[in-house]
Amino acid sequence: MIAPLPASGASRVRAHGEDAEEAMAEGTTVDHLTETYQEHYRSLLGLAALLLDDPASCEDVVQEAFIRVHSARRRVRSREKTLAYLRQTVVNLSRSTLRRRILGLKLLTKPMPDMASAEEGAYEQLERADLIQAMRGLQRRQREVLVLRYFADMSEAEVARTLGISAGSVKAYGSRGIAALRVAMEATR
Repeated sequence: MIAPLPASGASRVRAHGEDAEEAMAEGTTVDHLTETYQEHYRSLLGLAALLLDDPASCEDVVQEAFIRVHSARRRVRSREKTLAYLRQTVVNLSRSTLRRRILGLKLLTKPMPDMASAEEGAYEQLERADLIQAMRGLQRRQREVLVLRYFADMSEAEVARTLGISAGSVKAYGSRGIAALRVAMEATR
């Protein structure tokens, strides 16, 4: 059976344990990372340059690698492993950068949806305003039938049920409404 240590011995063991932990984490101090940055920044930049093609991305990758090593410094336990961890991080970040570029290129090669130019958009807005004005000039039933049929995308039967009129009336109001709209729109041009 192990006898418990006296209080002064326990604090000595704890202090010794803390010293051992500090010694294990020696390679991860901020001072060591600063020294590593000063000594190896250029070589890490060269490594990134071999993997990437533009200097700005290389600098971003190396700086991000140092940030990540600084954030994970508790996991890196020795000076020798710090540089290896940095190199591996530069390689991984370079790969990620290339993957994002490739994905971006794939997306760029897809045709963009047809978009109206600013002039076309303005013209469409004017036409829409003219259409709304022309719709306001229709008889109430014609306007209701056209709105339900063409804007709400209802079938003739659905419009008839909604308005409580026959399908024949829906056709008649729709036909007359379109004719009146055509005349009104021609007058605005």
